[in-house]
Amino acid sequence: MKTLSKLKLFIGTLVIGLTLASCLKHKDSDYQPVQISGLSLINAVPSSTNLDVYIDNLKATNFSVDFSFGTKIDYLNAYSGNSKIDVTQQGVKTSLASTVITLAPQVGYSLFVVNKIETPEFLLLKDDLTAPQTGKAKVRFVNLSPDFGSASLAINGTSTNLFSNLAFKQYSEYTEIAAGSPVTFDLKNSNGAVETQLTSAQIEAGNIYTIYAKGLKSNSDNTQLSIAIFRHK
Repeated sequence: MKTLSKLKLFIGTLVIGLTLASCLKHKDSDYQPVQISGLSLINAVPSSTNLDVYIDNLKATNFSVDFSFGTKIDYLNAYSGNSKIDVTQQGVKTSLASTVITLAPQVGYSLFVVNKIETPEFLLLKDDLTAPQTGKAKVRFVNLSPDFGSASLAINGTSTNLFSNLAFKQYSEYTEIAAGSPVTFDLKNSNGAVETQLTSAQIEAGNIYTIYAKGLKSNSDNTQLSIAIFRHK
């Protein structure tokens, strides 16, 4: 059963293109309930350039916090069905990349903007928001570093990887792990060597997380290779 409490039915967040006037255009006998999906936005483009995202030509990143590299916007309301997505530089309406996504009703999704700023792309993942077992948390891993190559993820101090050999834009299914804080995650290259770590991650029972590799191995600034984590809420 879907954990609708995790989605909070998307109440209190942005409703894309939904207005009272659109409802008043229909007679009661013609009324069809509006189907809504949840859509999170994550900027995984390793660049100092802030971005905007448009859903069906309406800006979805109109918030006080800039949509900068590594930023996540929690679930927004979006119409179910097909929607056109565009990404632009912040404050500029010229599209850098465009796609059409399909959303199922009452389902949560994570939409990542990925790749380098010269060639941005989208990666849409369906979020499994069913609760983990008692005392457990659920995690998945996504490799979003354009130049890292094959990536594996392990909990520091363990001999077995949680996820192994994911190429750029590949992602795992969710897996359950024992809850505990703090947890250190190791990001390994194709030879099994640890390239970077995420330390002191707070993994709490009952929660659902996405962990992703981001940034460029070739960089040494704040867009360098690193591990990020977010909790679905």
